Amino acid sequence: MTDRLSFVDVCAGAGGLASGLESAGFSPVLLLDSKHQACETLLANRPDWNVVREDLIEFLPDEHPEVFDVDLLSAGLPRVKASAAVGRADSDQELRLLTATIYLVHSIQPRALLLENLPALVESPAYADVRDFIQKELAHLGYQFCWFVLNAADFGVPQERRQGILVALKEEWFHGFAPPEPTVDEHVSVGRALLRSMKARGWRSAEGWAAQASSVAPTLVGGSDNRGGADLGPSGTKRAWARMGVNAGAMADEVPGADYEWPQANDPSQMIKITVDQAALLQSFPPEWHITGRKTARYRQIGHATPPPVGKALGTAIATALRSSPVHGTDGPYAPRNAG
Repeated sequence: MTDRLSFVDVCAGAGGLASGLESAGFSPVLLLDSKHQACETLLANRPDWNVVREDLIEFLPDEHPEVFDVDLLSAGLPRVKASAAVGRADSDQELRLLTATIYLVHSIQPRALLLENLPALVESPAYADVRDFIQKELAHLGYQFCWFVLNAADFGVPQERRQGILVALKEEWFHGFAPPEPTVDEHVSVGRALLRSMKARGWRSAEGWAAQASSVAPTLVGGSDNRGGADLGPSGTKRAWARMGVNAGAMADEVPGADYEWPQANDPSQMIKITVDQAALLQSFPPEWHITGRKTARYRQIGHATPPPVGKALGTAIATALRSSPVHGTDGPYAPRNAG
């Protein structure tokens, strides 16, 4: 394909968003992340990608002229804490990264911006000041914008994962943008998503387990780098996993074998655990996408990622707009939906 669009991806992580955008017809000119493990994962899967390990706040576009005038700047940013939105942001790293992304728009002047974060950034009155800052900066630069919330489950991801999205485009292309519509009529359950992998070592009860794991997964949470080992989230999330017969307190090294006797107990400690590779399936990474590192590091990369099918849907919608005929003098920007 000769007419691929260009993009820069910051806070690229394990490449979930970049992989999705690649599937939608974008090619990266630069991917930026501050973590060694994330950069290693990106290069393990795409050795020809231009991966730069550097803190976004310290990044100087003048040292990387390939980033100027790209079609898209994308950012799957760490979740901005509520405290940042109510005036306690002086030392908040997540808000500083968001601010740095907006200032990067000033420098590189992409035709479009895609920013993914938590739904509250779109919906909650507590974040009104943050939204107002973003909107004023983008309007000053000639962008129009649209805030909305997507659920990854609506795009075939076997996970209840609501994501707050901001898409901004230079005003002459904004008329061609519409938020992506769901791509599946029925959500994919955990059992359906993991059945093949659960059967891989001959577990005789895999079909029975999959039949009762009939819901989508709760949101995978990568957690903090300063937190303990890999598990599937807080207590409420663990209870939801227990209802599907999964012990969410730790990750397994391998799926059950042929000799494993399924106790079908109500005690979570006796339930099966999923593997890190299965967590990647629940995040809908392509099966061939290799997440590098030890168990906990791999799981955190997966939990922090944007599911690639969501990235593809967003990328397709943005590409449609960027390939439309430019129109000048369009109406003003969209207000945040459901925001106070």
